[in-house]
Amino acid sequence: MSGGHTKNAALTTALAFHYQVLIGLDKCFSLEEGQSVWFEKDGDVSLMSPDALASTQTEVKNYTDRLTDHHENLWKTLKNWLASEFDHIQYGVLVLHTTQAFGAKTQLKDWNTQTAEQRLQVLKYIYAARSEEQLNAEKPTDIIKLQKAVMDYDDALLKIVLGKVTLFTDADNEQDLEKRILAKPVGIPKSNLSTYLHGLIGFVYAQATRQSWSISQQAFRAKCEELTTLLCKKEFTFPTFVGYEASEREVELHQDKLFVQKIADIEHHEMIPDAIGNWLELQNSFLEQLDEYPLYKNKTVTYQNQLVRKYKLAHSSAQLEAIDAIKSSKLIYNKTMQEQPLNMGNDIPPIEYRNGLIHDAMDDDERDLKWRVEP
Repeated sequence: MSGGHTKNAALTTALAFHYQVLIGLDKCFSLEEGQSVWFEKDGDVSLMSPDALASTQTEVKNYTDRLTDHHENLWKTLKNWLASEFDHIQYGVLVLHTTQAFGAKTQLKDWNTQTAEQRLQVLKYIYAARSEEQLNAEKPTDIIKLQKAVMDYDDALLKIVLGKVTLFTDADNEQDLEKRILAKPVGIPKSNLSTYLHGLIGFVYAQATRQSWSISQQAFRAKCEELTTLLCKKEFTFPTFVGYEASEREVELHQDKLFVQKIADIEHHEMIPDAIGNWLELQNSFLEQLDEYPLYKNKTVTYQNQLVRKYKLAHSSAQLEAIDAIKSSKLIYNKTMQEQPLNMGNDIPPIEYRNGLIHDAMDDDERDLKWRVEP
């Protein structure tokens, strides 16, 4: 037993492969119609397009050391791209994507701005630094073997392949790459972004079969739309309620409303300005919550039905205890208006919102609610 620790080599390999998957996932966001991302087709990650010039093959390397003239990362990748079994004709661009930064003294720094001829000359300068003893050693080092293999190819082939090569250095590490991916979706709350990323990663892994592993632009777009629809739902937030008190003009304007008449019926006239204020604030909140209106409206309807059921029980109890109709009616009104609002999920709604909903329910003739209590 290893004491619960994963073998370092296996863990390193797994993390490197996961980084490769993240690179492929990132490329999926740039797919155009008819394009697809492939894993392990001709290397690590391939973006295939109907137009070969728009197709790219990317070798993904997650290293911590520097990219120097004699680093195996470059030479091993070039050897793979020059091999007869690799069909470079189907790609317009060959990318070495590495987390390495250039070494301080490397001759590779200007690579991406150079012509194929200039790039070949750089490799020849680097190779020329090798001594005869190094090149002809009985047991040459691995890097010498790689360099000899590359430089043994015909100059014409070298220039064709080198002309397609781009060195993408100092690339984002896994954490930064995830942040970049999470910056792409629009409309998904921050609290759901991790779930969104995990959903996409799971989708990418699920596309692998024994024969191939690819993600088409159409399939990726559909998955993004599915996750966005699911995860754009956010925690309900209330609009601001300030406890608005209706003006004399507003009281006059709404005095014939059914809910106002029911308050007047129990001779609780001094409560009318607050009641109309709560009701108006509720109505205005529906206009202010245009972006979230469907969610807000649905939550409000459910919550109001809960309030009505609770109130009916309270009114029934008040009738059983009533002695004086007006006094008992005013007492149930006051008690209802002062009660702590019922929770709505994890939130406690503003009391003005709750009271506005009660007055709105009182204004509904079909509900047949009333403040008046009959002994």
